[in-house]
Amino acid sequence: MRILYLSVHDVLEYDELKLFTELGHECYSHGVYARPHLGSSYRHPITEMPFDPVFANLVDRFPKYDLPPEMIEDKDIVMSMHDPSIIINNWEKIKHKRVIWRSIGQSQPEVERMLSPYRKQGMEIVRYSPREKLIPEYIGEDAMIRFYKDPDEYGGWEGSKNQIMTLSQSMKKNWIGSNYNLFHIACKGLPVKLFGPGNEWTPESGGMLTYEQMKQELRENRAFFYTGTRITSYTLGFIEAFMTGIPVVSVSEIQGNHPLLKQQTFEIHELIENGKEGFVSDSVLELRDSLQELLNDHNLAKKISKNARAKAIQLFGKEKIKEQWGKYLSK
Repeated sequence: MRILYLSVHDVLEYDELKLFTELGHECYSHGVYARPHLGSSYRHPITEMPFDPVFANLVDRFPKYDLPPEMIEDKDIVMSMHDPSIIINNWEKIKHKRVIWRSIGQSQPEVERMLSPYRKQGMEIVRYSPREKLIPEYIGEDAMIRFYKDPDEYGGWEGSKNQIMTLSQSMKKNWIGSNYNLFHIACKGLPVKLFGPGNEWTPESGGMLTYEQMKQELRENRAFFYTGTRITSYTLGFIEAFMTGIPVVSVSEIQGNHPLLKQQTFEIHELIENGKEGFVSDSVLELRDSLQELLNDHNLAKKISKNARAKAIQLFGKEKIKEQWGKYLSK
């Protein structure tokens, strides 16, 4: 099938377009992979994807909120990430196609309300977490297919560097959403690096990483401190750490859910068995103790790593997710 993919997230765009292409679908992206042979600043090219210079020119000329008919008419599926405005503004142009709305963990009651009329008119919904059913005014799903990572690409954890790491964007600026204060207090006095853009003015900043450098840091660091990005159930960064096997210490249900919103969509405490596949707590002291324990006991970290990677493959492994998408798209 020919898929028009409307992206709002470069890394997820790469992951899903690569998977759909491997499944034999012909994909065209209104995103950075409009020119798939060039790749993005965060991920590799997808050389198997077709490059259509006419389509790429249309992407340059028309925003995803105002798609031209010639971008739509030869496609079988229109798949849109999260932003309800894309669906709303283009509905009359795309409603005769198979339209799939792909959730990415950012939905709230307002988003569900905005999409409700289009759901009633046949828009399909693919969720990324079972916890999304707890969103107030939830409008249902046709499938729940998680994000994925390739175990052949993410793995080989060693923990040779006696240091804690995390990945986050503008963590201090988004302090409520990213739990920066909790992160800062729990790690005070411990060896720690915060990688990602917008963190330059934090004492923990480790700067920006290339894709290959990120995978190397995940293999070498002793522990990964996950503080969530409210309101998401989980993030791609969490999966990358979990799949690599770096022991994860994570906030739990209270700190993981947004204090001002009523939806309980955070999921990590249900994915990690505490003390076996990682450590999960809402107590700053307990989180700090777990981080220190992993720094002091490499053998414990190795046991956690083995269990964590097995669980990650079970939940987020590429072949499982590929099979689910294959069945769903072909129905």
